[in-house]
Amino acid sequence: MYLMASLQAGNRLNELDKAPIGKLLFKYSLPSVVGMVVMSVYNIIDRMFIGQGVGPDAIAGLAITFPVMNVSAAFGVLIGGGAGARTSIVLGQGKRNTAEQILGNSLVMTLVFGTFYLAMFAIFMDDVLRLFGASETSLPYARDFMMFMLPGLLFNNLTFSFSNIMRATGYPKKAMWANFIGAGINVVLAPIFIFGLKWGIKGAAIATDISMLVAMIYVQQHFISTKSEIHYTRGIYNLKWDILKPILAVGAAPCIVNTAGCVINAILNHTVYRYGGDTSVAAMGIFMTFTQLAVMFVLGVCMGMQPIVGFNYGAKRFDRLKRAYWLTVAVSTVVCLLGTIASVFFPGYVARIFTTDPSLIAACEHGIPLGNVVFFVAGFQIVTTNFFQSLGEATKSIFMSLSRQVIFLLPILIVLPPVMKLDGVWLAFPISDLLAALVGLVLLILEMRKINQLVAQSRVA
Repeated sequence: MYLMASLQAGNRLNELDKAPIGKLLFKYSLPSVVGMVVMSVYNIIDRMFIGQGVGPDAIAGLAITFPVMNVSAAFGVLIGGGAGARTSIVLGQGKRNTAEQILGNSLVMTLVFGTFYLAMFAIFMDDVLRLFGASETSLPYARDFMMFMLPGLLFNNLTFSFSNIMRATGYPKKAMWANFIGAGINVVLAPIFIFGLKWGIKGAAIATDISMLVAMIYVQQHFISTKSEIHYTRGIYNLKWDILKPILAVGAAPCIVNTAGCVINAILNHTVYRYGGDTSVAAMGIFMTFTQLAVMFVLGVCMGMQPIVGFNYGAKRFDRLKRAYWLTVAVSTVVCLLGTIASVFFPGYVARIFTTDPSLIAACEHGIPLGNVVFFVAGFQIVTTNFFQSLGEATKSIFMSLSRQVIFLLPILIVLPPVMKLDGVWLAFPISDLLAALVGLVLLILEMRKINQLVAQSRVA
């Protein structure tokens, strides 16, 4: 049985080296896309239930929790993002023992980080929520949601981070099912807890906790089983700097994105509240939730690209990694273009998914088209950032991650709103999207020249 499992695992890794890129990207991306979109959809359903069942103030409170969730996600992707990329590369180099060391060290660090941030949130919850823009109206809703949501944040890290390793070792469908399981349970439980038991916004949090717990058990069971490509075993839990350093270096880029997102969201919430009140904060929450759907789709395709690029980079199959990158860019650009069309021409329909409040719908109809008018360029920027991460190019990936949110969006949020009021907040998004895409184009040209030189050298050798 062990021999059969080893042969199946070998076939999974062999296809990363031999299978046609289009077919391979479809096989690896489809489960990731479905999983990410399902996760995004059940978040949307959560917000829809809260908006319809509790009210617009609850949506504003939920919007305040986005930065707190981003802090948790930052710790998760610091380990999971780096571990997934590193696992693909070392397996491409034939270093299976190193891949298991990455698995064990990732588990220990996820538990360490999780214990730390859960304790900090529990102790300083009200202070944190006020820091991120909670008003006296939205604070009770935000507090109720987050206090019940805390356990689920760690469960989510232990699911999402290790789903990345699962995909990197040749199990994209199992990683997809982790999201399906969590989403399915949440969609069933959320309306029961919110409407049936009348638990309100805390019911949504409890439903999410339960769904994340079950998904986490499913993912961790995969690595407990000796049938998996890599699995938990003795000697892999001792923290080693030579294992952790590349994980943290590669994972730093998505971690910085999420951490920067916390800062941006705090400034965003305060600025929006100053110029538009709680209604505008709720509108921004709807805008972010809707935009997240397209971003999650793109990230799903990037997750499918990552093991292909990482493995073939380790195996020096540069022609294959370039084809995987450009195909991913094409798909992602189409998705973001559809997001732009929906935002510009149908913002009212988007708003009515979440609320029936006329003033909130009007705020969305004004703001969403402005915020997403050039969203079609975001796909290229996101894919290129993940491309550098897949290659282990930590510095470039970090710079790309910072370009949109910190280098461009943050200064614009400081300068433009005093001049243009609330419109200045909305227009900060398309301006930063365009500038970040231009930076990505320059870095990509330089990276492709480097890869072409490696191709030429390999031919000479």
